[in-house]
Amino acid sequence: MPKTLREVYNGFAATYEQNRGLFDMTEVLGHFYEALSIKKGKLLDLGCGAGEPFARFFADNGWQVTGVDFSEKMLTMAAKYVPEMKTVCKDMREVDFAPQSFDAITAVYSLFHVPRADHQSLFEKMHRWLNPKGCLLFTYATKEYTGSDEFDGYKEFLGEKLYYSHKTPKDLYKDLINAGFKILSADYRAIGGETFLWVTVRPD
Repeated sequence: MPKTLREVYNGFAATYEQNRGLFDMTEVLGHFYEALSIKKGKLLDLGCGAGEPFARFFADNGWQVTGVDFSEKMLTMAAKYVPEMKTVCKDMREVDFAPQSFDAITAVYSLFHVPRADHQSLFEKMHRWLNPKGCLLFTYATKEYTGSDEFDGYKEFLGEKLYYSHKTPKDLYKDLINAGFKILSADYRAIGGETFLWVTVRPD
């Protein structure tokens, strides 16, 4: 039986230092920051891991940052890399915040580990948490990564079997619109030898 996602990511914490340079997200960060109408506010990073690079970048730019992750050991790493970040050790589906608590939300390499049946309700919660001028950026798995139009299963990553789940991009966009978002951009990006869909939206 495969390890749970939490077990896998707790294990990744042990080898984080040697793998932390594999994924250069400088360009993605720049594009997202440019899309924000608010240049100093509150960021929610869902599946924040060790807090790099997004939480660290926003903290360096004077933002208040809250990170959510269910891996205790990754959050221990986050305390080292982004000590000023407030952290919540929970599954992203289990947290809740007051309406309009954040000016930006990121879910980088994390949402596609959540069963696709839960994506719509998560988008609705994120819409509620964002202020009306805020933006959400997330990474979505597609056929380009899993080989299937829709997927619920396991793929190998850094020697471990990880659970991935996604709908078609068309159904993803429907979920976003139904949750009250306007899609600003949806770009396929190859980073670290992997191609994912990077989506930026804001409340409509």
